[in-house]
Amino acid sequence: MQLLWSKFSPVFRRFLISYLVILMIPQIAGYASYRASIEAARSSSIENSLKSLSLGKEIIERNLLQVEAFTRQLAANPDLQNLIAGPKPDDLYNVYGMNRMQRSLSMYSSTNDYLSHFFIHIPNYNAIITPRTVYYRPEHYYAANQLDGMSYEQWHDQILKQPHFNEIIPLRNYKREILGTVLEDVPAITFLQSLPLNSFNKPQATIGVMIDQDQMASLTQNIVDQYDGWTLVTDAEGQIIFSHGIEQAEAEQMAQSRQREGDDAETELNVQNVQPGSDGRLLISIESSQNGWNYMAGIPEKALMTKADQIKQVTLFFTLATIALGLLFGLVLAYRNSAPVYKLLASFREQITDSPGRRGNEYDFLASHINNLIANNDSLKSAMNEQIPLLRDGFIKRLLTGEVYTSLELEVISSQAHISLHSSKGLAGLVKVNGYANPDSEETIHELGVARLLVKQVLTEWNAQVLITDWGTDQIAFACPLGENPLNEAIGRCEKELNSLMEVIYREHRISTTIGTGAAYEVWNDAGRSFDEAKQALDYAIHMGTDHLVRFEDTMKENEMFYYPIESEQRLLNTIKVGEPEEAIRILEQLFLRNTEERELSYEMTQQFIMELKGTFLKLDEPKFKLDASLLEEYKTRVTSIQMTETIASLREKFKQLTEDICGDFQRRRAGAHADTVNEMICFIQHNYGDANLTLYRIAEHMSKSEKFISQLFKEHTGENLSDYVERVRIDAASNLLHSTGQTIDEIAESTGYNSAHSFRRAFKRVRGISPSVFRKMDVPSG
Repeated sequence: MQLLWSKFSPVFRRFLISYLVILMIPQIAGYASYRASIEAARSSSIENSLKSLSLGKEIIERNLLQVEAFTRQLAANPDLQNLIAGPKPDDLYNVYGMNRMQRSLSMYSSTNDYLSHFFIHIPNYNAIITPRTVYYRPEHYYAANQLDGMSYEQWHDQILKQPHFNEIIPLRNYKREILGTVLEDVPAITFLQSLPLNSFNKPQATIGVMIDQDQMASLTQNIVDQYDGWTLVTDAEGQIIFSHGIEQAEAEQMAQSRQREGDDAETELNVQNVQPGSDGRLLISIESSQNGWNYMAGIPEKALMTKADQIKQVTLFFTLATIALGLLFGLVLAYRNSAPVYKLLASFREQITDSPGRRGNEYDFLASHINNLIANNDSLKSAMNEQIPLLRDGFIKRLLTGEVYTSLELEVISSQAHISLHSSKGLAGLVKVNGYANPDSEETIHELGVARLLVKQVLTEWNAQVLITDWGTDQIAFACPLGENPLNEAIGRCEKELNSLMEVIYREHRISTTIGTGAAYEVWNDAGRSFDEAKQALDYAIHMGTDHLVRFEDTMKENEMFYYPIESEQRLLNTIKVGEPEEAIRILEQLFLRNTEERELSYEMTQQFIMELKGTFLKLDEPKFKLDASLLEEYKTRVTSIQMTETIASLREKFKQLTEDICGDFQRRRAGAHADTVNEMICFIQHNYGDANLTLYRIAEHMSKSEKFISQLFKEHTGENLSDYVERVRIDAASNLLHSTGQTIDEIAESTGYNSAHSFRRAFKRVRGISPSVFRKMDVPSG
């Protein structure tokens, strides 16, 4: 067997072992299926037993309720009322009244099996009436229907004289008269009720109903017959009501055990319970919420497993068949999949001569000679292409909300999103789909989605360079480049074409739209300001109820408030924080332009604007800006020293100078922080250059920054590409090892972070200009 196994190629053996391991899954699944089938059969039998036991319980309780209803009917019987409460007639025994009452009782006995044997004791005449006859002496009735273990005196005192309210005497034998003088021992329970129903002392009549054990036990006969089990019912005090299929001694033991469990812990009524017994039986119990009775059944566990045998055979057959077919397919697939790999290995070994040293398995051999860079690049390109729509949408949203603060950041993010920014001039706008005031249903939201898609399609067909993104459920934001034509001419043509597009959208798709546009921007960093103005223009159009294009300039003259939206303040603070003085001053100049030249503000509004601007600069006190305490106090003093009464030109110059100074401080801080980051990267590379997994991603992960950021940062501070530096550190270390140790080329390649000697030789020759073996022979210092 060992000889046969060794004839197969290692690749074939690995494939086959893998498939054999997979074949274990059907076996595990078959065993799990078998166990599940057993549990399902067991659960099904238990559920059927519970249903049978519960059905018997419900019928017994329903019949007992009918017995109680029978006593209430008798309490209202006028004939019985006359006998128990009326004065005695001249006839001492009132034979007529007694016989009349006896005849009426005979009708009740046919309505319920539990009413076949009952009596009514009437103390007024000291007589007992049954459905069959009248006993004018209780002694006569007792002689024919005496209770086991109770003398006549006890029976008379405890049954006839004491008051009872829905009282049940547990299971006892009583002498039931059959065929004249023949008496038969019949186990039964006795239901007692005194009349009238509210009598608490001396009763005027007593009703007793004897319910045979067989009549009650027959309702649970199915459990005994089907599973060879037993049933047992006890009352709240643990006394046996009836039992079937179980010895009397065992039944008493079970009743006592159940009573002890009830005393130890309070249990909810009408709760079904299943637990294993000590004799290989499952004990099923239901406690009644009506009278506290406990209905129990014992079922042998082997009786529950009859259904599982058939399932076991079917499961075993399918499991073996699955293993046989799986083994066959495993052999075929192992050969089919290993043959191309083996041919590829043979081709490589014919063309490549390995250097001496350690060789891994076939997969390591292939991995060391196949160009992983191409595969990784294709995989990365595919993943990036899948993310481009999300990156594009995210970039447009950041651009329109003013979250892009520097030109470098704009260039990096736009290139990642594959967006070409041909012209820096443009116009931001917002399109609203009319007619959907409250999109609160799924159908309405779906219609809005279709409408937005149609509108975006029309905008894209109009100008392929327009940047479009959804803005809420019924709005579309866009940034339209204006080209290199004169600004006013380009704006006019763009607005005219947008008006035409609104007509096209309505004519072709019956979609009514409203467009708000902001003032044009001349640099991309100002697109957020233009979009804020577009939102204000659209809000104004919605307020006025217009359905055409509304420009921000059309709304400005009607606004007597100063212009200083929260988005502009946030952009100003963020550009100061990143140390971009040109962008910060541009935003500042834009604010002064809007409030001093394009608006005719009152003196009070102008002062309010200056106060808000001072408040913005005072926010640099927040911990997130991390200014030195001395510089912070200096800036705060300069801000507070600005007077409202100064001229606009003077105020503008002071804020401009203050912005330049603060940005300069942040630039110095950022340069220091970046130098620390670069030093940390160099230290990390020096300690981990021997790790073959030391890639740009690994370094970025360690620094908790993006790969693009650390790559550009390293280039800016050192003038060298990060990947070139890693390679140079590895080659320097390898040069030292070549001259100072006797390690092989393979060992040095592995210790300096290269996956193979081949890739190490190529890298060494690229850096040193010669191969490692030639370098080792040269008597020159490394480095």
